[in-house]
Amino acid sequence: MAKKTTILLAEDEPALGQIIKESLETRDFNVLLCTNGEDAFKIFNQKHPELLVLDVMMPKKDGFTLAKEIRTIDREIPIIFLTAKSQTHDVVEGFSIGGNDYLKKPFSMEELIVRIHNLLNRSALEKSKELYTIGNFAFDFPKQILTYNTDEPIQLTHREAHLLFHLIKNKNQVLDRSVILNKLWGNDDFFNARSMDVFITKLRKKLKKDGSIQILNVRGFGYKLIC
Repeated sequence: MAKKTTILLAEDEPALGQIIKESLETRDFNVLLCTNGEDAFKIFNQKHPELLVLDVMMPKKDGFTLAKEIRTIDREIPIIFLTAKSQTHDVVEGFSIGGNDYLKKPFSMEELIVRIHNLLNRSALEKSKELYTIGNFAFDFPKQILTYNTDEPIQLTHREAHLLFHLIKNKNQVLDRSVILNKLWGNDDFFNARSMDVFITKLRKKLKKDGSIQILNVRGFGYKLIC
């Protein structure tokens, strides 16, 4: 019998939490349900789940704070945020601290399940051991570290590292905006598109020491890494 994937679900609304838990269990997932961020952090350290579903607004410790703490321990585990917030800066913050996806409440269980499978299916990519050279930079994707010559290493965020990985894989070719949004953000809506623009700007700043490297905006299509 195949081992069940364990999901840590942190949701402070008891009724909603139970509905999500039961729905996921019918899909053959093992679900650990918590109602606050402090308990979720303890269970994360004890049970070592393979994916996290975190409500943003929780007592004792909110979802963003919890995710920040977990990312200091595990940079690879997929994280999905559940939130009633839809402002651009909230979405950007969630991705900046290492979130892989988010769902705005109310949402359908089928959509959540599709997103969970999507993230789990990218596990091979998450565990990639490849190292890359970009001009005078060395990029260690698994460790999410960018190094320029002999300078101090630059620690990338989870989202920055994955976006740079796909730019490198498509070096000197146009990286389709819609495709990468769906692959890394889950969909290509307005908020996600704004979020990706922010991360492109951050990567440009971190790569600016090497003038031979450019990330071009190909209007109407996407981005192109030139090196």
